[in-house]
Amino acid sequence: MASKFPTFSPAFTILLTILFLDLAYSSTVGVRHISRLLEIQDREKAPPYVQVAAARGVLRRLLPSHSSSFDFQIVSKEQCGGASCFMIKNNPSFRRRGDPRILISGVTGVEILAGLHWYLKNLCNSHISWDKTGGAQLFSVPKSGLLTPVQDAGILVQRPVPWNYYQNAVTSSYTFAWWDWERWEKEIDWMALQGINLPLAFTGQEAIWQKVFQKFNMSKSDLDEFFGGPAFLAWSRMGNLHGWGGPLPQSWLDQQLILQKKILVRMYELGMTPVLPAFSGNVPAALKTTYPSAKITRLGNWFSVKSDPRWTCTYLLDATDPLFVEIGRAFIDQQVKEYGRTSHIYNCDTFDENTPPDDAPEYISSLGAAIFRGMQSGDKDGVWLMQGWLFSYDPFWRPPQMKALLHSVPAGKLVVLDLFAEVKPIWSTTEQFYGVPYIWKVIFLYYRCMLHNFAGNVEMYGVLDAIASGPIHARISENSTMVGVGMSMEGIEQNPVVYDLMSEMAFQHNKVDAKAWIDQYSARRYGRSTPSIQDAWNILYHTIYNCTDGAYDKNRDVIVAFPDVDPSLISTLSEGLHQNEKPVAGSAVLKEVTDSFDRPHLWYSTSEVIHALELFIASGDELSESSAYRYDLVDLSRQALSKYANQLFLKVIEAYHSNDVLGVAHDSKKFLDLVEDMDALLACHDGFLLGPWLESAKKLAQDEEQEKQFEWNARTQITMWFDNTEEEASLLRDYGNKYWSGLLRDYYGPRAAIYFKYLTKSLEEGGEFGLKDWRREWIKLTNNWQNSRKTFPVKSTGNAINISRWLFDKYLLGSASDIQPLNEAAYPRL
Repeated sequence: MASKFPTFSPAFTILLTILFLDLAYSSTVGVRHISRLLEIQDREKAPPYVQVAAARGVLRRLLPSHSSSFDFQIVSKEQCGGASCFMIKNNPSFRRRGDPRILISGVTGVEILAGLHWYLKNLCNSHISWDKTGGAQLFSVPKSGLLTPVQDAGILVQRPVPWNYYQNAVTSSYTFAWWDWERWEKEIDWMALQGINLPLAFTGQEAIWQKVFQKFNMSKSDLDEFFGGPAFLAWSRMGNLHGWGGPLPQSWLDQQLILQKKILVRMYELGMTPVLPAFSGNVPAALKTTYPSAKITRLGNWFSVKSDPRWTCTYLLDATDPLFVEIGRAFIDQQVKEYGRTSHIYNCDTFDENTPPDDAPEYISSLGAAIFRGMQSGDKDGVWLMQGWLFSYDPFWRPPQMKALLHSVPAGKLVVLDLFAEVKPIWSTTEQFYGVPYIWKVIFLYYRCMLHNFAGNVEMYGVLDAIASGPIHARISENSTMVGVGMSMEGIEQNPVVYDLMSEMAFQHNKVDAKAWIDQYSARRYGRSTPSIQDAWNILYHTIYNCTDGAYDKNRDVIVAFPDVDPSLISTLSEGLHQNEKPVAGSAVLKEVTDSFDRPHLWYSTSEVIHALELFIASGDELSESSAYRYDLVDLSRQALSKYANQLFLKVIEAYHSNDVLGVAHDSKKFLDLVEDMDALLACHDGFLLGPWLESAKKLAQDEEQEKQFEWNARTQITMWFDNTEEEASLLRDYGNKYWSGLLRDYYGPRAAIYFKYLTKSLEEGGEFGLKDWRREWIKLTNNWQNSRKTFPVKSTGNAINISRWLFDKYLLGSASDIQPLNEAAYPRL
């Protein structure tokens, strides 16, 4: 007789063994430090009926056909064994079809929805992702009234640490810049279903700052030069730049404040703890004139090509100046006045990519103490949340300086995000952040966090084994001060497999068997188990999603980050080599360079990945109805073709070195054809389109002038990024690059064509490569593209399966052995 219970995967069985343990939070030192804050936050949560109503709203939007199939209720931590948890039971009041079948309880609305997600994922084989990455797969959920029951004892899942953090300070610009309430509501729903309870809430703060600085006699024109444009607000908030892309229209300020209030209301309704901004010392230039005795320092250049004072060299008010506390208090007071409440956690990153003027530990300590006084003067229960990026990024922060800053604030009042913990954890080299609580993130009282993505670049990448074990290792390590896990990517809506696993880690007490987990992933994501797809995902697991070289994965593929360098300085040393082979005699050698660029990152066997793509394509007829499958197929095809393009570019350079005009012509045409073909591939899925980014920017404009300004912001961020001259490109060019249909055909292809034109000219005329001429022409192309008003589709067209098959046969069939990890000498480093 068949069992009435489903057969569980090994990963699921392991999980079940811990579900019934009546454990409170793992008693890390960090959790004990923040216990008072947690008590305050528990008292100030929204009433249970409000949280239940908010959770039911998420269910209606996610699965309207089953809105009456689940019953929700709020329970106390005591009922959960002293920790936050969710519990899933068969509803005792279920009598007939139409009654709620499943009862889900949780300490907050977030835990209820995390429990709903857990049930849908593990008992209904469903999958929830961002719309752009394939959306939710819910057709595997049984019909209402026929839901799978749980075992009689029910299921209890506790959080091992209190917080699940979300966002990076720059996500607000790389992803959220143009969002309206409709998109924000979807994101907050997604956050709650993933169990996220500590999100950043940075929207609309410029309107608060406007009101605050007006109290300190700053005029509107003073603030016009201070705030960045809509796509660059993250960096003006951090004091990296000012004025770039601005000024901000008053309508923008008003709009965003209204939006922020909606965001906060919904977060509070669900029981989340939104993190608000605090004063970091970044001030308008005019404050120096208004307060001449204040200790205000002008900072150095931040990536401006000529240190242009219109955009860079911002002003920092010394934290030890009495004015610092005044402004800090006024900012928090104004937020509480506007929003009606606070959750007592504030983000402040005074030194993010800005080095302090003095490295004396005593000075660093006084700065930290003063920054915290500014927060506490506005909120006596305030806690400082700080990104730990500065400790990775800036060699200034040696152990004495780190200790001075981290110990300048009372115990439990500072929480650090270990921002790149899945690759380069700081907690393990700093004695648990010298006793300060942290968050492990994929980024880390400490928070253990996952950084994962830079600038929203499109690149398949991850370290699944580190995600599956790293947070557990950090939490159970001796004298652990870990208080949470988190995700701190610079841009979202990419690599859904990474975020699916990382979200689970907020509720995992033991290490996850990533291999067993990945075996179940494709069946959930596509709604059915397909052996060839499972084999393909196993290949991706140990190749693309097993990056262990410790490198930052900023996408520097040639198509999207074209080299601005004399071709004579590019070696083709790797040409024709297999991984781990040594160069053969006669290979070109790397010459001494003055101009350089980041080489593409390749950490896996491309032949194996091409085989995985072959397996994906073979399953197309079975899975063609799945948007998630089509997204993954397009993404994997793009990944394989982009690495092929890197090698094809080196073939062009090799022909140039050999004075082979016909070879340059042949291979450069092949490269440009590939760019056009990839644009058509990307057009097959909504997740890879330029149009939505530009149209959403224009949609927020009130008039034509704002439309032009907002579109310029959107176009500039993904191309030149910052300022340039006629002959010198931005130092941040292509940092925000994207593999988006429209961008390849309209910009990346024409840019490459200019370079190839000057290669041919150099050979035909027998002269040197016209580096300055190339730069002038492609910079002009870029600046014209930034100001263009050309429109692009917002909906996908084309058949992803047919185009992927065609491109595989055209470019990759039989070529796997030719696409190898590039020798480091081939590309000079920036």
